Amino acid sequence: MTRSFADRADVTMTINGEPRRLEVPASATLLDLLRDQLGLTGAKRACDRGTCGACTVLVDGRRIYACLALAAMQDGRCVLTIEGLARGGELHPIQRAFVAHDALQCGYCTPGQILSAVGLLGEGRATDEESLREQMSGNLCRCGAYPQIVAAIRDAAGA
Repeated sequence: MTRSFADRADVTMTINGEPRRLEVPASATLLDLLRDQLGLTGAKRACDRGTCGACTVLVDGRRIYACLALAAMQDGRCVLTIEGLARGGELHPIQRAFVAHDALQCGYCTPGQILSAVGLLGEGRATDEESLREQMSGNLCRCGAYPQIVAAIRDAAGA
């Protein structure tokens, strides 16, 4: 990462499979970059404090809150948002399971829930329903669709 001047940073990252070279304000969060600069609005701005999970994205396959991560710190990394999850017109298995189990209501938290579930399954840390609930506890749903969300993730995981 090289700084063009004190308040800006040049970063190179892969976003949804596309290599990008970007100039970002040094204080911009990854959420700011995704939503405001790139128009990728799937990650939602809600609490801006890392307490709700609505802004969850995957960075190098790991779940993070985009509202807490500085964009400049993602130099060289691969970022996956909900917009890049489906491939070739085919929904990801987690997305299909969310639809099949009606695991969404208002939909505001759904992108973060889905990406958190994808990351969780990639981590291999949810071995049963209790650990799945615990590992998903950082993603809140104001509508209370938790039973359907858990059922969808279990279904997609083949549990």
